[in-house]
Amino acid sequence: MARHILQGAHPIFFYGQAYMGSLDAWLVALGFALLGEHVEVIRLVQILLYALTVFSAILLGWMLWEDRRIGVLAGVFLAIPNVNVTLYTTVSLGGYGEALLIGNLILMTTVTLARKAQHQAATVRDPWELWGLLGFWMGLGLWVHGLTLVYSVPAVGVLLWHLKHQRRMAKQLALLGVGFVVGAWPWWYFALTQGWKPLLTELLGSAVAVEAGSWWQKLLQHAFNLVILGSTVTLGFRPPWAVQWLGLPLMPFVLSLWMFVAWDGIRYWRSKKSISFADMLFAGIGLTLVAGFLFTSFGVDPSGRYFLPLALPLAFWAARWILRLQPKGLRLACAGLIPLYHLWGIVACAAQNPPGITTQFYAPTQIDQRHLPALSAFLKQTGETRGYSNYWVAYPLAFISQEELIFTPRLPYHLDLRYTSRDDRYPPYALMVSQSERVAYVTTNNPALDDYLKQAFTRLGISYQEAHIGDYRIYYRLSRPVHPQEIGLGETRP
Repeated sequence: MARHILQGAHPIFFYGQAYMGSLDAWLVALGFALLGEHVEVIRLVQILLYALTVFSAILLGWMLWEDRRIGVLAGVFLAIPNVNVTLYTTVSLGGYGEALLIGNLILMTTVTLARKAQHQAATVRDPWELWGLLGFWMGLGLWVHGLTLVYSVPAVGVLLWHLKHQRRMAKQLALLGVGFVVGAWPWWYFALTQGWKPLLTELLGSAVAVEAGSWWQKLLQHAFNLVILGSTVTLGFRPPWAVQWLGLPLMPFVLSLWMFVAWDGIRYWRSKKSISFADMLFAGIGLTLVAGFLFTSFGVDPSGRYFLPLALPLAFWAARWILRLQPKGLRLACAGLIPLYHLWGIVACAAQNPPGITTQFYAPTQIDQRHLPALSAFLKQTGETRGYSNYWVAYPLAFISQEELIFTPRLPYHLDLRYTSRDDRYPPYALMVSQSERVAYVTTNNPALDDYLKQAFTRLGISYQEAHIGDYRIYYRLSRPVHPQEIGLGETRP
């Protein structure tokens, strides 16, 4: 998509979907324009985004507590995060890095508004422009990634509660609304030109709505995913893609630390007559996220991506507790324990390659991509520039070959041969392959599909050659083009 932007395209959302705005691709396109079209440039963009997220978190801590130590220590915890945060802030999956940064900007603007209103005097101008700015960040976040709602909802709620005794709120809310419309203008444009239904349904999780059973059964499953699987990945005890414990020698100490942080927070809140503005904000983020996870289809996915916003409040709460510890040696030990444990998990996962640190949670899709250049070279050498593969091969192959190799993702990657047409996200590729007089097939880690293809080719009297490169199996030099629909593949199966 970033390459297409440089060629004149103007996508609003990521291909084949009506959620996750294309801001990430536009930023990568800028990186490509400056540094060339390389995977490392994509990584660099994500690193810069997360560096801004860490820096803004440090500023937020100073704004909330007027104590630079809390912000700096929380920044250390975020700068060396657990495996889950490391994964989603170094790989481009469509707006997670931007969502975390925009979330911080929403919170910083909210805090600024609250402080200005609290200290407002006759000589202080009403911060009308900040209401518009807050609305802009909220609207931009809605377009970029609906996950930012876990910041926007509590920010507005806490702010209105904080300012409930103020007059002239109508103008302030109007400015908030204007800023929201401006920030989300691509979202509104899509709604007016393409319709509201895809936007609203995908915002509520229709893309992952694959569950069966009653409402109560779904709720219980979501609760299990949240409490058992979600908590362990959020605290860094396991990687998102597997149920395996990380850093076992340190885990009991880290678990104890988080239990003390939780107990201290409960005791701190009970000792106060009212909860602090900071704690209201962060508790609101947690409650909004939990509600969204439990009561929408997103609760089917316990991998960890939807828990990313919790990293911020956890870092601040841990920093606040640690900085009150005595003696200094204990304080230093606890401060060092969290990043040490995070680093242990990161190194352990990176060293176990394959799969390494991966976005793939389904074992058959954990492809050793180190062989992708060899696959690209083989296909070019044999003249097989068009064909069919699965979602996890087609687009990386197109990118590294400068779109010389176009393989439409019309093959299933599930072992039971389930397939959804959502995998085929870029229609021009499908048209190019359908018009080709020569096609090849590339499969990965799917013996059932390999058997299916061989039987289908034999039944049709198609001769072919076969080659293996790492996890890739290539069927090439077919005696005539065979398209998936001809052999019963490439159609959505439940």
